Amino acid sequence: MTSRPLYDLIALVLFCCAIIFVVPAVMSYDGFELNTFARYLALAIASAALALSWGTAGLLNLGQAATFGMGSYAMAMHLKLKASGASLPDFMGWNNVTELPWLWVPFQSLAFTLLAGLLIPAAVGGLIAIFMFRARIAGVFVAIITLAFLVAFQLVIINQQGLTGGQNGLTGLAQLALPGWVVDPYSTGFYYLVAGCLSVALTIGFYLTHSKFGLILRAIREDAERTRFFGYNVASYETLVFCISAALAGWAGMLYTLVLEFASPTYMSVSFSLAIVIWCAVGGRDSVLAAAFGAILVNLLEGRLSDVFVEGWNLILGVVFVLVVMFMPRGIYGLVVDFARAFARGGRRPAAARDPGVATLDKAGEPQR
Repeated sequence: MTSRPLYDLIALVLFCCAIIFVVPAVMSYDGFELNTFARYLALAIASAALALSWGTAGLLNLGQAATFGMGSYAMAMHLKLKASGASLPDFMGWNNVTELPWLWVPFQSLAFTLLAGLLIPAAVGGLIAIFMFRARIAGVFVAIITLAFLVAFQLVIINQQGLTGGQNGLTGLAQLALPGWVVDPYSTGFYYLVAGCLSVALTIGFYLTHSKFGLILRAIREDAERTRFFGYNVASYETLVFCISAALAGWAGMLYTLVLEFASPTYMSVSFSLAIVIWCAVGGRDSVLAAAFGAILVNLLEGRLSDVFVEGWNLILGVVFVLVVMFMPRGIYGLVVDFARAFARGGRRPAAARDPGVATLDKAGEPQR
């Protein structure tokens, strides 16, 4: 039977081809529909980023919306400065700010903005990770600490009205200007930009999860103490995957600002962070591709249900989530894997069959499936 990595690679290639070639053709290149689907693709990157830390290493980050918001605000600050020209951003004048704050000055550069949207979330995630994992904090306490950080960070953003726009966020943004191209968020070219970014992010996730690095992370998820006993620096691996996940979330936030043309502290809310967890769980946290698919599917259902059931669509979506948790605890990905395994064995599954996402360590301390 073909190995699981090859199956996953084929699924990744087919998915990337679908979003790049099939989706625009189905939507007949309608600007509004392409912009809406580009929003789903940006959110899919955030969901895949969470799967990288939660599904692979068992680190449930309930503060993922904070790093998403950092990337979003980084891009929004650059575009707001472009829209303001030589004058101060309008909201600063309303708050009696007389000169451009030093924090805003570097964001006049697009290169700095793109790097900041990746490196600032990674650095903040790394600091939190060092604090947690060197103290060997694990399990539900990781979720509690990251959630507390999210709430505190959102309050800072809201309270610093003269610096961040407060509750109103950053609006009235200019369009992103790349060399030879002014990005129109309703154009086909912009959709391809977001689809390409998602494809690259999923390729990175695929490489990491199917490398020795990913196998060690799975071993840590299954038994951190045994992994530590074999000489692996568990805290370093956990910190690194936390940083990578935060950087990918920041990347998603930058794209999300381009899609919606504004940045808001609602991107850093607890409800938004929990929504990312739900997307990841529905698709399947054991696979970055499945988590991305879950984000697209849930947001697509949300959009369609809200059109048909104006009042009760939240209730319907909630029932779907409950059913998924009860009957598909490993998400759609787990259901597909179980079905494929049963089909390959003629419907007979050995009782001792091991989950394909589980890694263990052999006697020499090398990770094995």
